[in-house]
Amino acid sequence: MRMFGTNGVRGIANDSLSCELALRMGKSIGTVLGPTIALAYDTRTSSRMIRDAVRSGLVSVGTDVIDLGMVPTPALQHYVKMRPGITGGVMITASHNPPEYNGIKCISGDGTECSHEEEQRIEDAYDGDIRCVGWESIGTVRHVLDAAEEYVDSIVSKVDRESIRAARLTVCVDCANGASVETAPMLMSRLGVRAITINGNPQGEFPGHPSEPTEENLEDLKRLVVDTGADLGIAHDGDADRCVFVTSDGRFVSGDLSLALLARNELSRNGGGRVMVTVATSKVVEDTVESNGGETVYTAVGSPIVAREMISGGGVFGGEENGGLIFADHQYCRDGGMGAARMLESIARNGPLSEQVDSLPRYRTIKKAVRCPDCLKTEVIETVCRMHEDGRIDRRDGLRIDFDDGWVLIRPSGTEPKFRIYSESKDDAVAEARSESFVREIEDIIGERARSLPDDLP
Repeated sequence: MRMFGTNGVRGIANDSLSCELALRMGKSIGTVLGPTIALAYDTRTSSRMIRDAVRSGLVSVGTDVIDLGMVPTPALQHYVKMRPGITGGVMITASHNPPEYNGIKCISGDGTECSHEEEQRIEDAYDGDIRCVGWESIGTVRHVLDAAEEYVDSIVSKVDRESIRAARLTVCVDCANGASVETAPMLMSRLGVRAITINGNPQGEFPGHPSEPTEENLEDLKRLVVDTGADLGIAHDGDADRCVFVTSDGRFVSGDLSLALLARNELSRNGGGRVMVTVATSKVVEDTVESNGGETVYTAVGSPIVAREMISGGGVFGGEENGGLIFADHQYCRDGGMGAARMLESIARNGPLSEQVDSLPRYRTIKKAVRCPDCLKTEVIETVCRMHEDGRIDRRDGLRIDFDDGWVLIRPSGTEPKFRIYSESKDDAVAEARSESFVREIEDIIGERARSLPDDLP
């Protein structure tokens, strides 16, 4: 049974993600990743309940558990990475999903998110005959209280703390009432930054705003930055593996622009190198990387894919356009705390974020969605591909077509019956016209094929 999505196993707590499922997942994970697993959770209302079920499953098959408590996902990953005796990790989180959701994310022994092969082995174990050990061999549980502090100390050791402190920066931090409520203020304090924090309570129903750090969810942060005269706004998602930024004049900085700016910094730090990003990433990153002596490598969408490409291809930096930033000199995973620290370092060294953003090439990116039955997705992709054989085709994730004046990406959702359609160009009119054209084209193909499908098909 296929259970893992792009980022772990997710569902509505006490519904599709039941304690019974979590218990069996714990047994499966222990069977595959044991004998020693580090375990952590985010602030969601159901997280402790799911944690308890997973933990029971782990120890029932003889796996020793190191319980880190409530910490960000990258803090768990850092803890696992730094200890060869720990053979894996489990994070209880649904990241940016609504509060009724929760999830189980699995971590390999090197601190990276589990590969598809490891996830398949866990699913096979789930479907098989799992044998619990005798009472005398059940696993132990040990609680560790300093994983968050260790993670923050590691971040601080990787940046120019004195330059940041000397800049006397004021920062507004939106913790989304999530897993960064302790680590984000701690990090700001260690870096000598004055921090004004909002949504800083561990309230799993996310009363401040939805945990996805999109522009529309960060209106309070944007106003706070301007009203307080802060130098920067930082926002995290629910499990704090991502971060996005707001300039001192209250402008939301898209994930693509953050990728470009931090790629430029990492290339300068390393004297060049490779930067890995997904096919959904704006050309502003490639332009910036090439103008700073680097090479851009494209991957399929998904932070584990980007991270593993960085490992195999020697990337110095990488990430996704949703605020997921991966720094090779710290750890091969999305790291919201490290992203925040490196942006502070960039401002201390290079001046206001608004000026840095204005120095980048300008592109217009339009994102739309078209509903499509899952059974038609492959046929739609193949049909569109045949209709545009004259373009430069990239099939590594959906269908990306590059033109001389822009590109289009048609990517099937892995969790919903729809396509996501991206259109980008330096010319606003070209981006908009091409977006509308491909949306109509895909809708026409779906409409023609759907007439032969049953009426009740989702």
